[in-house]
Amino acid sequence: MQTSVMFKNLDPSDSLRDYVTNKLNKLDKLLGNPAEAQVVLSVEKFRHYTEIRLTGDRLNVVCREKANDMHSSIDLALDKLEKQLKKQKEKIRNHRPNKGAEPLKDINLTMESGTELPEIRIQPIDYKPMDIEEASLQIELTSDNFLVFTNSRTNLVNVLYRRKDGDLGLIEPL
Repeated sequence: MQTSVMFKNLDPSDSLRDYVTNKLNKLDKLLGNPAEAQVVLSVEKFRHYTEIRLTGDRLNVVCREKANDMHSSIDLALDKLEKQLKKQKEKIRNHRPNKGAEPLKDINLTMESGTELPEIRIQPIDYKPMDIEEASLQIELTSDNFLVFTNSRTNLVNVLYRRKDGDLGLIEPL
């Protein structure tokens, strides 16, 4: 994570800069994509303020906290930031595009030669527009083996699937 620390009405301190950077690096695991953090540490009268702006791919989180000393202010702001990131990640994880979908239907098909095909199960799905990066993030958060979505760049239906080697594959129309 790229971090910039600014000091306002406060002497710049490498120890505070390192403290903030180390704490923010621990939050990297909550972020799926690279992000940039801007931290402003300031003192107004006797209160110590910490403001953290975290920006990244489809991510914009701001938190501000105050306390009687700077380390407490930083810790409070980082706790608030962690809660916001967990809440956002949980929101993405719980978003299921096929909520309320009908149960699977079983149908039997017969070929012209009279031989019967294996039973086919049909499940209607609801797919939403998203880009490939968001789809890969969503499939990583679920245990599903595939995800059908509309590519927001091409407006075509794509299928993202989990391969046997653990990588992801993408099926898109020509």
